[in-house]
Amino acid sequence: MNTQTKIELEAAAFRRLVQHLDDNKDVQNIDLMILAGFCRNCLSKWYRTAAEDKGITLDYEEAREIIYGMPYAEWKDKYQTKASPEQIAAFEAKEKI
Repeated sequence: MNTQTKIELEAAAFRRLVQHLDDNKDVQNIDLMILAGFCRNCLSKWYRTAAEDKGITLDYEEAREIIYGMPYAEWKDKYQTKASPEQIAAFEAKEKI
């Protein structure tokens, strides 16, 4: 596989991941952190870092809007729920590993 095709496939997979997260707003960031060790905010930070590596200025809130599909504050108001005691305990237990 040539480099350009590999880049195109990686980009398509990334877009699919972002769309999947958008389609499953009920999956909270804490759930992602517990299960996979990353969340939408992590993707936003990675996106921003990738932009900076290319000399593109992109602030964190702009990157978040790309990942969340809307301003983060709006997403948080509409979709974020309070973490349950069980979720907090699972997250804290994972952090100790």
